[in-house]
Amino acid sequence: MTNSNSYTVPGLSTDDGARVATLLQDRLNAFNDLHLTLKHIHWNVVGPNFIAVHEMLDPQVEAVRGFADEVAERIATLGSSALGTPGTIVDQRKWDDYSIGRASAIEHLGALDLVYVGVIEDTRKAIEEIGKIDPITEDLLIGQSGQLELFHWFVRAHLENSGGQLSTGGASSETEAASNAG
Repeated sequence: MTNSNSYTVPGLSTDDGARVATLLQDRLNAFNDLHLTLKHIHWNVVGPNFIAVHEMLDPQVEAVRGFADEVAERIATLGSSALGTPGTIVDQRKWDDYSIGRASAIEHLGALDLVYVGVIEDTRKAIEEIGKIDPITEDLLIGQSGQLELFHWFVRAHLENSGGQLSTGGASSETEAASNAG
């Protein structure tokens, strides 16, 4: 992404606009990756809870695609160029590719629990840093984060026992979380 923008939104310096755009590019990569991961799970989930999970994921896919579009448009509004190609995601991401193929609903939900943790934690970090520069972009990410946390709760509701313990607690990888959940 080029940070040599000649303009940005009124009230921000071009340097601040470029900094916010750079932080948003990471969120764009994460949201593009997340909506593809959610669709992958949608296509590869099997087992007794198939239909419930299959149908639960489509609204999440659509919402996260919308988040990517909003972030990309904000990057453009700030005077920078949003990069949405698959190569950009692969080259710039700080996380590994989703590691579960065809698996039971509960195994995918276990792995997805960790995916959501990573996306939400990184979004909160971006909110904190962007909040020091641009309250408009901060507000955008806060709203998106609230939706991500709701979707995460939908996933975790399948993984929680009546005592409030998550089957994925302590898992450090998607495969470990999937195994613990299954």
